[in-house]
Amino acid sequence: MKAILTTIFLAISAAFLLVSFSEHLAHAQSPAGPAGAGQSTPQQPAPTPTPQQQQQQPPQAGASINVEVPVVTLDVIAATQHGDILTGLKRENFRVVDDGQPQTVTGFGATDAPITIAMVMEFSSRGYFDWFAYQAKYWADAFFPNLKQKDWVALVTFDMKSRIEVDFTQNKDEVRQALYHMYFPGFSESNVFDAVLTTIDQMKEVKGKKSMLLLATGVDTFSRHTLDETMKQLRQSDVTIFSVGLDKPYINFIESHGNQGSHMNYLQGENQLKTFSQLTGGYAWFPQFDGEIPEIFRQVVQFLRNQYSLSYTPTTGANDGKFHKVKIELVQPDGSPLIVNDQKGKKQKVVVYAREGYTAVKGGVGD
Repeated sequence: MKAILTTIFLAISAAFLLVSFSEHLAHAQSPAGPAGAGQSTPQQPAPTPTPQQQQQQPPQAGASINVEVPVVTLDVIAATQHGDILTGLKRENFRVVDDGQPQTVTGFGATDAPITIAMVMEFSSRGYFDWFAYQAKYWADAFFPNLKQKDWVALVTFDMKSRIEVDFTQNKDEVRQALYHMYFPGFSESNVFDAVLTTIDQMKEVKGKKSMLLLATGVDTFSRHTLDETMKQLRQSDVTIFSVGLDKPYINFIESHGNQGSHMNYLQGENQLKTFSQLTGGYAWFPQFDGEIPEIFRQVVQFLRNQYSLSYTPTTGANDGKFHKVKIELVQPDGSPLIVNDQKGKKQKVVVYAREGYTAVKGGVGD
């Protein structure tokens, strides 16, 4: 009897993986329009870099936030409520308020440095037939067609603890091969707080503009760090987090099979992923279906390639060692709210994605 059950389980698991991978591959290869008006379509993966190119180091310019005040530099994304990227904005279109005090933007420009991103993926044995692990694995593979040859990517997985599967490289095929060879998840834990903070700590030595693509449920089982500790450290980090929740398809599946119970742990996980992204100037998505993934990843890359860099010198509290809350608004040159209309002339709400603030270095000196 045990042998029969084992055979049935393996057959169901294999069928699930085959269907998921086939659907994902079809979606990843289908053409789709860009998220933002006037944006060019994503480029296909470039040829594998030569060994000489692989020995290069990640980019050294384009920091996402500089807390060595009195000069503060923030990377900002401007978009409509529907996610259409706003390009062509000028310095006078941004109003910056630091702890309630208006600031003068002294530095402005588009950030065009190569992308440096760590893919942090929940790969645990949670869910029926290790659902979340395999879903994260096949979703992650759809990200690579959006990257260019000079972009850097690393792969990190976590369950009870995090592991660097592939360190930062420009060889996208190396990362994809690592994904393809991940078969059986280990522990049924998802210590997402520890994984996020460990990865951010490991990225401190990586120079330049850097980000994280977090594929997880957001549910934390028993991390050493609490949510409050995680939020505190994220406020001081210079890594932008883009989160993609894994829970919606799973909830849809179990509810369709009669499980109508409470899913509060997953709702809490979603809120935690939203918080991670909000604190760091990123964005969080919670797809219902596999077909949404290619478009989501295109938006992640478009966000990173269409950021504005703003610099200013705080008028007060430059070296007080405290957390400064920063508010950035989009305005007309005369100071009135920026008005954006769609192709039909309908007014669109504009949204700014940026870090909530920074922690000043107590008694620090300017750059």
